[in-house]
Amino acid sequence: MSNAKNITEKFPYIVIEGPIGSGKTTLARKLAERFPVNLLLEKAEANPFLSRFYEDQERYALPTQLFFLFQRANQIKDLKQQDIFGDAAIADFFLEKDPLFARLNLEDDEFALYSQIYERMHLQSSKPDLVIYLQTPVDALLARVEQRNISYEQAIPRDYLARLSDAYSEFFHSYDSSPLLIVNNEKINITNSEEALDLLVDRIMQVQSRREFFNPDWD
Repeated sequence: MSNAKNITEKFPYIVIEGPIGSGKTTLARKLAERFPVNLLLEKAEANPFLSRFYEDQERYALPTQLFFLFQRANQIKDLKQQDIFGDAAIADFFLEKDPLFARLNLEDDEFALYSQIYERMHLQSSKPDLVIYLQTPVDALLARVEQRNISYEQAIPRDYLARLSDAYSEFFHSYDSSPLLIVNNEKINITNSEEALDLLVDRIMQVQSRREFFNPDWD
């Protein structure tokens, strides 16, 4: 467990991000199991509008987005409380991505309303010590969504995943608020391989600059 102390001291607050099917929640869980940190997960299953959104995006985009916004606001309060006590944390979301989904999913008038609510909530989240972006090809996202077999996700069209993937890529192209590790997530499979997880952990511990890349050739 020597790396456990090091990763906690070096990166007390780690955020793992990526599109649906990238494996961000799986990675967050596995790291939290291995290292002594608190785990903060986006509770997608708690959103009562999400399954209906995938069936009729135009109708249910706004309530789905607002539910997630309020949920994340509550989670930010929990994170700030942990920060007061100096507790380390790993999360599979961060607030900055919320407008990304909103801009992708909402009509202009809905986005204007969402933006007013977002601004008036005056949300201020803790800055991550490290952000890990799991960059994953669309076909791999589709395959992993199908494999995990969550019923309402099976209706997600490829076009939506492609647009979402492009939005993530554009967002992280200019992201510089925290150190960023961009992981080519096509071949590395931390779900089924502890060795793959070890490889990723070793790379995380090597991060020194504001933007780094990890391109493992792992099957």
